[in-house]
Amino acid sequence: MAVLTEAPAPVRAPATAPRRRVTTPRWWRDAVGAATWASMLVVVALWVAGGGLQAMGTAGGALTSLGRITGLVAADLLLVQVLLMARIPVVERSYGQDELARRHRLVGFWSFSLMLGHLVLIAAGYAVTAGINPIVQFWEMVVDYPGMLLATAGTALIVMVALTSLRRARRKLRYESWHLLHLYAYLGVGLAIPHMLWTGQEFLASPVATAYWWTLWTAAAGSILVWRVGVPLVRSLVHDVRVERVVREGPDVVSVVMSGRGLDRLPMAAGQFMNWRFLSGPGWTRAHPYSLSAAPTDTTLRVTVKDLGDGSHALASVRPGARVLFEGPYGRLHAGGRTRRGVTLVASGIGISPLRALLEDLDQRPGEVTLLYRARSEADLVLRGEIERLAARTGARVYYLVGRRIAGRHSWLPEAAAHLSDEQALLALVPDIAAHDVFVCGATGWMDAVEKAALAAGVPAANIHTERFSW
Repeated sequence: MAVLTEAPAPVRAPATAPRRRVTTPRWWRDAVGAATWASMLVVVALWVAGGGLQAMGTAGGALTSLGRITGLVAADLLLVQVLLMARIPVVERSYGQDELARRHRLVGFWSFSLMLGHLVLIAAGYAVTAGINPIVQFWEMVVDYPGMLLATAGTALIVMVALTSLRRARRKLRYESWHLLHLYAYLGVGLAIPHMLWTGQEFLASPVATAYWWTLWTAAAGSILVWRVGVPLVRSLVHDVRVERVVREGPDVVSVVMSGRGLDRLPMAAGQFMNWRFLSGPGWTRAHPYSLSAAPTDTTLRVTVKDLGDGSHALASVRPGARVLFEGPYGRLHAGGRTRRGVTLVASGIGISPLRALLEDLDQRPGEVTLLYRARSEADLVLRGEIERLAARTGARVYYLVGRRIAGRHSWLPEAAAHLSDEQALLALVPDIAAHDVFVCGATGWMDAVEKAALAAGVPAANIHTERFSW
């Protein structure tokens, strides 16, 4: 079997008409990051203004005061964490799903660590001041202080979420189970509110502090209600999306074609993904992220999904006419991120879904777009017929990289190309790739290998566009 198989040469190659574009000014990314740091500076300033430094004159006072500032910063970061994943459009488009998830985990790590530090320091500070055992002091705080029992329950939930979010733990859980457990973080945050408002002196120390914290809490809660609940529900009802048909693309791959009304009013583009709920039986309450596998039209949407779990397995049996609820669109893997005329699309497995849609949607002249499609076998080349028809129409170049992975080597190439380095193979296929935008979608480890090869071939990091769906 050939390692690199090129699709048939184009029959004709007219320029395609530009479609809708979803763009966000680059400075928004910096603005969001600056706002995060500014929020922590405000918290520290309020702590200083409330006498945080003056309270450190004794050992007990120092421990207690440090416990308060760690608790305040932990609470601030916890709310930032909620806002990062609230699907606020400008934030989501500025960072993209994979970068937001990375920042969400980073902020969550620091918030969790500071929260544990807060508990230890506060208990130790009160114990030193009162001259009693820290464990006894902690128990008295839990049972006697207003809101502390609720806060302890909330902390336990957040600890559970943090532990199940560790990479090793995530690998042992089904996506559906992990997602359900992760939702308890919202309950944990809610249970902590009474303690912060009833016993946290920094929350009530001044009108400015009170206004700041109430504003932050309201923004976090409001964002969740608006962007995770309200907007998706309204859009789903207004556009009345329903399953039109289910098409078997392979032994374990299906496409779901959906129809609706006024879909042209949705701010979506080929290559983006949505969180879908198909109201066709048990499990409909759990949303699943699937990318559009064809450019959206005014009346239809399509996703192509591989059987990788309970949610994707159930799609094969979804009946036509079933109502569909959706959140989104999300993601930056679309033509709006393009900065150059030359584009290379690199897909592996079911990662072809968004890139097939992008191949259709890109404004291109003959030879400007190249698709590299990696699969284990010829039978695994999903949507091959559609891809070749698109190549014939647009003049795009398509190469299939078929075969088993290279044993003992972290590579994006099949084993028959083991005599080439990852960089050499990429340059052999696309000699001018350094002047291209590169869009990559596939398994996380495979994407890392492609990204490393692209960087080595001279592609600037800013011109490599990825979307990771690992959880």
